[in-house]
Amino acid sequence: MTNDHPQPQPQSPRRTGTEPPSLTKSPFDSDTFTSATFVTVGHGPYLAVASVWLLTRFGMVLLLLRDNLGIGGVAREVALYEHWYGKFVQGTFPPGDATWQYPPGAGLVIMSPGVLPWLTYFQAFVALTLLADAVVTVALARADSARLTHGAWVWVCGLPLLLHLPLARYDVQTTALAVLALLAVTARSTAAHQFGGALAGIGAMVKVWPVLTLIGTPRGRTSREAWTAAAVTALALLATLALFFSESLGFLRQQGSRGIQIESLGGTALALAKATGAWPGKVEFRYGALEYVGPYVSSLGHLALLFTVLALGWLLLWRLRAHRWSAATPLDAAFTAVLLFTVTSRVISPQYMIWLIGLAAVCLTSRSTVMRPVALLLLPAAALSSLAYPVLYYEVIGGTAQGLTVMVLRNGLLLAAALLAAHRLWTSTVAGPPEEAA
Repeated sequence: MTNDHPQPQPQSPRRTGTEPPSLTKSPFDSDTFTSATFVTVGHGPYLAVASVWLLTRFGMVLLLLRDNLGIGGVAREVALYEHWYGKFVQGTFPPGDATWQYPPGAGLVIMSPGVLPWLTYFQAFVALTLLADAVVTVALARADSARLTHGAWVWVCGLPLLLHLPLARYDVQTTALAVLALLAVTARSTAAHQFGGALAGIGAMVKVWPVLTLIGTPRGRTSREAWTAAAVTALALLATLALFFSESLGFLRQQGSRGIQIESLGGTALALAKATGAWPGKVEFRYGALEYVGPYVSSLGHLALLFTVLALGWLLLWRLRAHRWSAATPLDAAFTAVLLFTVTSRVISPQYMIWLIGLAAVCLTSRSTVMRPVALLLLPAAALSSLAYPVLYYEVIGGTAQGLTVMVLRNGLLLAAALLAAHRLWTSTVAGPPEEAA
């Protein structure tokens, strides 16, 4: 006997909020990525990050030891550092050296391999660079202890896109100072704000740009504490180095004479003009880099400086107008500032990508960041940077179709990233009515 009554349908279990979100979301969404890719049980995600870090860094070291990709000679920069080390031993910054264009705090990084006297200078430098890299990885992984966010993964997987170059430049150490400064100034305590400010001050004395990590500190007590600590630390470090070493400010003469480097946005414009026959200039090695020489180069350099000033003015206007502050705003603002100063610079060396990857990674440790699309643009830009140098550097120098294509794509991505970052920072903090106090 059949039953004509409809059978009850099984009810879907009610969601408790603990289930993984739908996999139809963007794979770059923080929640989806974390839940779907790595089950956060015990130390699983941290072991995964550590394993990938070890594997990729081993590959980077092998590439550095061979150092024969493209134009080769990436490790020659470390030999230059060792030469400068010899000058510091004599109690002076490199006198009259056109290639020395760094603030006096950079001398501390150049001298740091001396703490490992049982190694050669090259070995000690690479070891300390890997140590700074590991510190950044650990800091990013711990920035959100409840779950492993994209930050650590962007750094661990993004840095190898630059091949072995990060191990032969001191920009990893500089980026470590900036990353730690940002993570400290976003903490709650006065001591953390002062510590972050001090790190930013040291970073400014090492390579200037880390001072931009403080551009987004919340107005009021946090800003006063961080900026005061940065100023005091920077001045104390400058005075100490000036006391023990001569020629501590000699870098200003060399830096002011820089022209248009071939990998900058201005350099790409000149390369395109040269390829069409509209510009008769040439490439020369000057001030430790390959630069364009010829008509209008000086004017283009002044235009780049004007755009840098305009970028600074926009950042100051943003700071005055911003009225909505989230936990990610200091991170997003620092990332945007460094992007703007990078694309308006007369020089965009390949190691600048190390800074941008590090700051993008810090942004992605916060759920409230608005910089996820910008971070995505940086990954192909980093890969293209490796194609430009060292893989296809001869083509970039010669202005061939292949070299021009790589530079146009890389610099186009950087420009798009800078404009998108500025737009998203403005709309997330300035546009719209102020948020009501909780």
